[in-house]
Order: sequence, then C-alpha cells, then structure tokens
Amino acid sequence: MDVDAATQTMIDNLPAKTGRELPAWFATLDAAAIDGHGAAVAFLKSEHGVTHGFANLIVKLHRSQGETVTAEGLVDAQYEGRKAGLRPVYESLVAAASALGDDVEVSPKKTGVSLRRHKQFALVEAPSAARISVGINLRDVAPTERLRSASGMCTHRVDVTSVEEVDAELLGWLRDAYDRA
Repeated sequence: MDVDAATQTMIDNLPAKTGRELPAWFATLDAAAIDGHGAAVAFLKSEHGVTHGFANLIVKLHRSQGETVTAEGLVDAQYEGRKAGLRPVYESLVAAASALGDDVEVSPKKTGVSLRRHKQFALVEAPSAARISVGINLRDVAPTERLRSASGMCTHRVDVTSVEEVDAELLGWLRDAYDRA
C-alpha cells in the first residue's frame, strides 16, 4: 500500500485522534463484517465516534489491503470497457515515443500516461471512448488546426482516434518535444 504524505500524516495521527492504530481499526472492521464502503464509514462514526475523514480513510485503506498498484494495472484500468478499442492507439503512441531514445520514461498515472525525459514532454490520456488526447510540450510553437493550443501541463494537444493518425506529423511533434525535454 503506497500512501502520499497527507495520508501518512493522517495514519500517524490515528492513535491521538481516534484512540487506536490502523491495525486495530482493521480488526474492528474485520469483526464487524460490514459490506459496502458507506456502511462501514457509518459504523465507525456511529459506533466508535470516529470523525468522517478518519472513518473514510480507515475504510478505504482496509478495503485496499493487499492491493498492489502496478503500471500495467493503471494502464489496463484506463483502457477497459468502452475505451478498450483505443488500446492499440495507446500502444502505438507509446511505442513511437519509446523509440525516440533510451531515456524515455513511460510513467502511468491514474488518468493518463506521462512521457518523460529529463522532464515531461508528452501526456497520453483517453478522455472519452472515441479519442485519445496527446498533450505535447512545445513552447513557442504556433498552434495549427490539428496541433491545438492547450493550457495546464502541456502547451498543445492533438486528438487521435486511430492508429493511422499516429503519423509522421504527430511523430515529428513528439520528436521536437522530446528533444526539448
């Protein structure tokens, strides 16, 4: 179970705020054998006086015991169900980006896959079942009809709906972004 700093702080504060450490709360939930996240949160709040934030954390961590989040699992989750048809497009994009150099890091997150060198040069996301959005960092490059201006983590975006659209033009933009990273 990997936790971020804020979650770890809450775990560290459990004994002072709730009177028990996390393993003791897990034993309480195991003994109660309650189905459903909401019901377990309500149980901790009503029967044990745990505040909502701590109850939610305890139940979330209890339910995720033994789960290991892998890079492959994150990608699988992004391209399941209605988005499964986009998996070949994703695979084509990642293969093309990886071929840019031995130093390309493919870093899956919950909602997208970051492509990095020294810094991120592209971001692959599937915002809908119909398209993949490729964010590309190309400062000082004028947008075009296909290479649209964007804000946030990437300066530009290109929508891709098929493997055929992973073409020389898109690969050129990825190469330029890679070279700048």
